[in-house]
Amino acid sequence: MPRKYDKVIFVCTGNTCRSPMAEALLKNLIQEDEIKIRSRGLIVLFSEPINPKSEEVLKNHNISINGHTTKQFKASEVTESTLILTMTYKQKLKLILDYGIESNIYSIKEYVGEIGDVVDPYGGTLLDYEECFEELALLVKKTMYQLMREV
Repeated sequence: MPRKYDKVIFVCTGNTCRSPMAEALLKNLIQEDEIKIRSRGLIVLFSEPINPKSEEVLKNHNISINGHTTKQFKASEVTESTLILTMTYKQKLKLILDYGIESNIYSIKEYVGEIGDVVDPYGGTLLDYEECFEELALLVKKTMYQLMREV
């Protein structure tokens, strides 16, 4: 039986911290031939690598990010079987208002039945990035279970 979603796109502000960590975490849990897993940013003026602190935290947990470069969100990548997960409720609203996306869009916490936002560690200490990673690790694991239930 086909899955409800064949692609997941994690979205954050610049695609340098939270969304690439979430992408790497889910890729670590799910074979990508089952579901395409991507991350994008709302404001990406030019392509750049993942934030060095995000990369360090991922490496400390033996999770590879393999040459990630930032990418701007594009509505053309979205189909009716794409799940969009933002890091904040405001990002969700921005995608709805600016791109006209009306279905299969949630904040990651909303998708797993929680409230609130994933705090942006940008500009913070390595500990801030580690705390963000730990929060995302739990949310992404819950996301995986939710995805497996939705067929």
